[in-house]
Amino acid sequence: QVQLVESGGGLVQAGGSLRLSCAASGRTTSSYAMGWFRQAPGKEREFVAAISRSGGSTSYSNSVKGRFTISRDNAKNTLYLQMYNLKPEDTGVYYCAADASILITTKAFGYDYWGQGTQVTVSS
Repeated sequence: QVQLVESGGGLVQAGGSLRLSCAASGRTTSSYAMGWFRQAPGKEREFVAAISRSGGSTSYSNSVKGRFTISRDNAKNTLYLQMYNLKPEDTGVYYCAADASILITTKAFGYDYWGQGTQVTVSS
């Protein structure tokens, strides 16, 4: 089992940057593929990015590709999401998640553990 705690959210102007972190405790994160999802008010939770256990494979949603970078430091049990050129439509609660399966997935139901989320607000 693993516990996940996100941090780094906040209010930023359009075009700005933020770096989210997700600290894991319990079982080491190298045992899990990891992902970031977000949820805007009134909308379903959507996939943002995912990374394999080793960090050697990544996947991004089309809406963030080229602007966001997912990475991990297994020695620190920490997952990151570097976000550049933020847009108002990036606003939402960002969640990190851990998936015990070998392959990364873009589907929320494929993840076993979730953090509590961190709010990102992008003003125009």
